[in-house]
Amino acid sequence: MRVPLTAVPDSHLPPADSLLSVAVNALGGSERQGQITMVKAVQQAIDDGDHLAVQAGTGTGKSLAYLVPSIRHAMETDRPVVVSTATIALQRQLVDRDLPRLAEALAQELPHEPTFAILKGRRNYLCRYKLTAAWPEDDEQDQLFDARDVSATGRMVQRIQEWAEETETGDRDELVPGVNEQAWRQFSVSAQECLGASRCPSGAECFAELARARAGEVDVVVTNHALLAIDAMGELPVLPEHELVVVDEAHELVDRVTSVVTGELSETSVALAVRRVGRLIDQPIADQLMEASEDLKALLAAAPPGRVDELPEVLGLTLALVRDSAARCLTALGPRGGDKDDPDKAGQRKAAFTALDEVHDTAVRMLEAYGHAGEADRAEVVWLDGATDRRPPVLRVAPLNVGGMLRDKLFGERTVVLTSATLALGGSFDGMARQWGLGDKGWQGIDVGSPFDHPRAGILYVAKHLPQPGRDGLPQAYLDEIAELIEAAGGRTLGLFSSMRAAKAATEALRDRLDVPLLCQGDDSTMLLVKQFAEDEPTCLFGTLSLWQGVDVPGPSLRLVIIDRVPFPRPDDPLTSARQRHVAAKGGNGFMTVAATHAALLLAQGTGRLLRSQHDKGVIAVLDPRLATARYSGFLLGSLPPFWRTTDPAVPRAALRRLAE
Repeated sequence: MRVPLTAVPDSHLPPADSLLSVAVNALGGSERQGQITMVKAVQQAIDDGDHLAVQAGTGTGKSLAYLVPSIRHAMETDRPVVVSTATIALQRQLVDRDLPRLAEALAQELPHEPTFAILKGRRNYLCRYKLTAAWPEDDEQDQLFDARDVSATGRMVQRIQEWAEETETGDRDELVPGVNEQAWRQFSVSAQECLGASRCPSGAECFAELARARAGEVDVVVTNHALLAIDAMGELPVLPEHELVVVDEAHELVDRVTSVVTGELSETSVALAVRRVGRLIDQPIADQLMEASEDLKALLAAAPPGRVDELPEVLGLTLALVRDSAARCLTALGPRGGDKDDPDKAGQRKAAFTALDEVHDTAVRMLEAYGHAGEADRAEVVWLDGATDRRPPVLRVAPLNVGGMLRDKLFGERTVVLTSATLALGGSFDGMARQWGLGDKGWQGIDVGSPFDHPRAGILYVAKHLPQPGRDGLPQAYLDEIAELIEAAGGRTLGLFSSMRAAKAATEALRDRLDVPLLCQGDDSTMLLVKQFAEDEPTCLFGTLSLWQGVDVPGPSLRLVIIDRVPFPRPDDPLTSARQRHVAAKGGNGFMTVAATHAALLLAQGTGRLLRSQHDKGVIAVLDPRLATARYSGFLLGSLPPFWRTTDPAVPRAALRRLAE
């Protein structure tokens, strides 16, 4: 057990469950047993200093259940509590709806009305200094963009400049309509590029610093998993000092942290470093790095995409050349922190140091990823992502396991509450706890259930009679099954496919066959498609990954969720395949630990789209027979809500017709 969190002795604050009762009554709701159980568990974790994982199904009211004890703790200790989410949608829900209403409801019960703020990464805020300073150009090679793209970006740049005159926050999300990354990058800086408030001429009015100052004065700071990881693992703090963290959407924590610590190397990143160092050093030294960039460009263009398990000699030589050339440029730049009296030059040097550090350190990381004694000793994986229409090939490096980082940097310093609707995979929290690195830490897992009566409200139908899915697209039998189910439901269908290719193929095959509107992800922005789907009952929507987790459509517009296949990661996915092999080399079951866990998480998220309110009813149809027949089906089914199950094709059709009538 960790040391309990600091509290003020004899603080006469009402108990957390009493505060919850006040809040629920003020908001016109009714208390739910799962919500009460969760409030007490969170308060107990705070009191004991133990980490807590809470699975709370849709409709539990989990945000109130963790916000109430968190606010109480902030009042007791006079320290902010950090709430981290994976998605912007949940951040906005917390800041725009949940927290304002909760603060008003609890104002009379607490020493002061609870306060809150949202804090994002520095890149999300307009940099006042960069608006006017002689900053090095960040534009990538213009040949990657056609003339229309460049013209559109120019108009966006002008809109940013006009908006800069009136914005009070500098928050990119408040610029509506939004702008592309190429335009925004010209007016923002990363934390590594920032001069620092004390040295920057615009430091006193810096939007990012003002946001951080506000966050240091409130009770609840809402942020995202990426910034939480940067704060925990970086050398300098980004978030205000805190001792309690709530991680909502905790099922995405590992993936978001992995993204933060993944390194990239490409002709673009090296050329950017060359441009930034530009005239700051002798040209022959900069030319050496440019030559290394050309060598890397030629090598990556000719190499096949995929995992690079063994270091080819030519790649090793090229990476060493990039590393050494970048090191010579860094030496030529001279000591860091110079040019205090010349902010423009200081900004140029800081930008050059940042780009060169990234190139140098990533090349070092990639070289050090090799030379291990065996697969079990490997710490990182290197792979090549092939070129796209928008970018050249990119060489990437990522850790095989982030659990150790989280254990030491996040869980070692503070008490953490992790929550999501999907954490107990196969009926156990152990799989997620291993990914988080919590194996030997003091922690508890609790499932507070769901207010929904899953067996009465929903049917889980597995099409056991269909053939197993193959690699050659959707079989005709799958298309026939989809069409018959949609006809029985009268539309009202969300189709979740394992790939965009499958979603588009199904749309093309069925659009003329069905007499209901059929939308496909990519036809318009996902937000507008979901809105159209929700507002027109007969409409169907087909799509892929973002729809598995991002759709909330209560009511009669959604009666049927179709899942084409068990969503295992692609066999050629470099990171998941490397992680699977690494687990096996250490004596574990790589398939169950990595692939089956990945599939279980997505299945649980996908099936969770059906019931979004107490009155919802419907069918989940999984076309992949392996969910009923494979040896791992018990683990997958044990990860899902307890719907009534059937493999009889007549049952879901009859149920859907009754609902349609």
